[in-house]
Amino acid sequence: MNWDLFEGLLSGVNKYSTAFGRIWLSLVFIFRLLVYVVAAERVWSDDHKDFDCNTRQPGCTNVCFDHFFPVSHIRLWALQLILVTCPSLLVIMHVAYREAKEQRHRAAGGDNGRCLYPNPGKKHGGLWWTYMLSLVFKAGVDMVFLYIFYHLYRNYTLPRLVKCELSPCPNMVDCFISRPTEKNIFTLFMVVTTCICILLSLIEAAYLIGKRCREHILAGSRDSQD
Repeated sequence: MNWDLFEGLLSGVNKYSTAFGRIWLSLVFIFRLLVYVVAAERVWSDDHKDFDCNTRQPGCTNVCFDHFFPVSHIRLWALQLILVTCPSLLVIMHVAYREAKEQRHRAAGGDNGRCLYPNPGKKHGGLWWTYMLSLVFKAGVDMVFLYIFYHLYRNYTLPRLVKCELSPCPNMVDCFISRPTEKNIFTLFMVVTTCICILLSLIEAAYLIGKRCREHILAGSRDSQD
């Protein structure tokens, strides 16, 4: 992984975010991404290998594992982190587009050197909408994945024992999950941090909407005074 590029992306996202956005960024990349990379992957590395069923029937263990764990937590979290961070990169791309447009405008000497975007990173016009849509998308992605996890793993917990009677199992067999307590702790941690990220995104969206309404009210009052 190119950490210099990664650091540049983080600094760019942090530069154009509000205070709530910076807290969200810290929560995602410190508590969710690092926990995923450093600890969670290792915890789930033996989920299939150490999934034991009290039968020697060929194929029974694989069928039962696929039934109770259709998608791995790790793969779902990886997809979730990818989708939830993409909107922030779109904001950086929008700012970069503004800066490039401003440079071309200055090079052409249009409008006697008048700036198109005095502050390309200021959230006005199209950039405001891009930023708002990114907040809605991030909160929506996290909500969808919370529902997926709840649907696949009821109450976000893994039982110590599951009973399986799918073919080709000869009868109802008992299957035991590897390290269920440790996995439940990490799952609960990821669920809690996801809920906090959703709350931060909604608060930031409400803050930006309130700020925009306040600016319009003040502008209207100044126009009426003039």
